[in-house]
Amino acid sequence: MLLLLLCGALAVGGIFLLRLTVFKLPRCKSAAKLHGKTAVVTGANTGIGKTTAMDLARRGAKVILACRDRRRAEAAVQEIIQETGNQQVIFMQLDLASLQSVRSFADNFLKSEPRLDLLINNAGLISDGKTEDGFGMIFGVNHLGSFLLTMLLLDRLKASGPSRVVNVASQAYESGKVDFNYLTTHKELGLGNSNMQLLAKYCHSKLCNVLFTYELAKRLQGSDVTCYSLHPGFIKTEIARYYSLWFQLLFAPLVWLLAADADSGAQTSLHCALEPGIEHLSGHYFTQCAPLTTIDPKARDDATSRKLWELSQTFCGLS
Repeated sequence: MLLLLLCGALAVGGIFLLRLTVFKLPRCKSAAKLHGKTAVVTGANTGIGKTTAMDLARRGAKVILACRDRRRAEAAVQEIIQETGNQQVIFMQLDLASLQSVRSFADNFLKSEPRLDLLINNAGLISDGKTEDGFGMIFGVNHLGSFLLTMLLLDRLKASGPSRVVNVASQAYESGKVDFNYLTTHKELGLGNSNMQLLAKYCHSKLCNVLFTYELAKRLQGSDVTCYSLHPGFIKTEIARYYSLWFQLLFAPLVWLLAADADSGAQTSLHCALEPGIEHLSGHYFTQCAPLTTIDPKARDDATSRKLWELSQTFCGLS
């Protein structure tokens, strides 16, 4: 028994050592100050989004927390103000599962804010169900709502340039695909609502994020706006909070032992938002605060990215 306990302690210690060395994520090295700049961060009341908003506020930016849950968002606003001393931290209601909410947010923002320097599309979820507009929840929130938000704010981004759009994707995109026939007929990325089927839809939605960024960069050529997608790492977040309890319990030990914290997860988002001299990498996919030199060809398919863009426009009523 003593030997088993000793072996267990050594195993746990070894895993923590790996977290401190091999699994340790690089940090954003930018010393940029953001006084006079305005940033919008979606899903900023918790996790990576909250940490990102905290860092931007600490640098002096006016930060808009674009969130669905008013209570949690207002608590996050007060925490960020207290931590940073920056009084220009504001909550604005945004539910990405409602295209009308996205339009209302954009309208309110454009009326109240004269500039937009950073748009960080951070919000994402893994959940069953449909959006207010009848789209699959994962597709509607993780891609379509962010697509519409970006389109509605694009002119303000251009007028405020140089400005950036940062789309938080995931390495999960590698397991994703876009079935346009199913998407067109069912407004959904795939069939089923089991835990594994929801995870597959999440992978598909992350491929949509990468493809959207790639296509957006092409369409922004000649403007003063650049865009980037990224993998934040294996991070402890609330993204799987809608999973079944047994599934969460099954993966809890893996998350506890191997996942990094939200502060680590925000670093590549901050790198893409702040690092000088990466404008020529617009449209690229980043991980560990660096552009990935080799990326799955399906994430750079011109026909697929264009078709996704055009279908997203149709779904949002923009064409």
